[in-house]
Amino acid sequence: MAGVQSRPAHTDRAAETREAIMAAAERLYAERGLVAVSNRQISEAAGQGNVAAVGYHFGTRADLVRAIMGKHSAAIDAIRQRMLDETRGSREVRDWVACLVRPAPEHLATLGIPSWHARFAVQVMTDPVLRAIVTEEALTREPLWEILQGLGGCLGSLSAETRAQRGDMARQLITHTCAERERALADGTGTRQPSWEDTADALTDAITGLLLVPVTPRRSTSEENRI
Repeated sequence: MAGVQSRPAHTDRAAETREAIMAAAERLYAERGLVAVSNRQISEAAGQGNVAAVGYHFGTRADLVRAIMGKHSAAIDAIRQRMLDETRGSREVRDWVACLVRPAPEHLATLGIPSWHARFAVQVMTDPVLRAIVTEEALTREPLWEILQGLGGCLGSLSAETRAQRGDMARQLITHTCAERERALADGTGTRQPSWEDTADALTDAITGLLLVPVTPRRSTSEENRI
C-alpha cells in the first residue's frame, strides 16, 4: 500500500534475537547463578551461532540484567499503578503493604510453569553490585516511589533506622518466598499456598505484622557487656 512503510526485516530479527537471549539468560542465571554462566553459554542456549551475540546486543552482563528486569518491571508497574489508584488516600498499613507485595505474585501467575523470573531475581539480589543498580533504578519508578511514601506516612512511630531494617527484611521475604514457590511449581512438588494469590495474601499478612510489631527496647551498655 502506497505511503505505508513496513518494519525492516533486520529490525524484527534483532528484536527476536534479543528476546531469545533474555529468555535464555534468565533461565540459566536462575538455574546456575550469575557468576557460573558465560555469555557463550547464553548465546548457545539462545540458538545463536555467534558466541558474541550477547555482547553485541546488550553490552555488559549488567546491561543484560537491566534489560531482563526492565521487561518484567514494566508489567509489574502496570499492576502496581492499578493498585495505587485504588489505595491512594488510605491510612491503613495493610493497604499499602498489599500495594507493595501483590504486583510481583500477580505478574508471576501470568508466566506459566515453569517460569524463572523469581529465582533470577534472587540471584540478582545476592550480587551486591547488581542489587544496588536494580534497587536504585526501581526507586526511580513513580508508582513504587509513591507507594513507599504512602506506607512511610503510616509508620511515623518507627524510626528511620527501624523502617530501613524492616524494609530490608520485607524485601528478602518477598523475593525468597516467591522464588521458593516458583521452584516448587517447576519441580512439581507441593506448595504451602494453593495459588499465587494465596501467596500474596500470606506475604501481606506477614509483612504487615513485621512492620507493626513493637520495637524491642535497646539494652543498655552494661547489659550488652554481660551477654
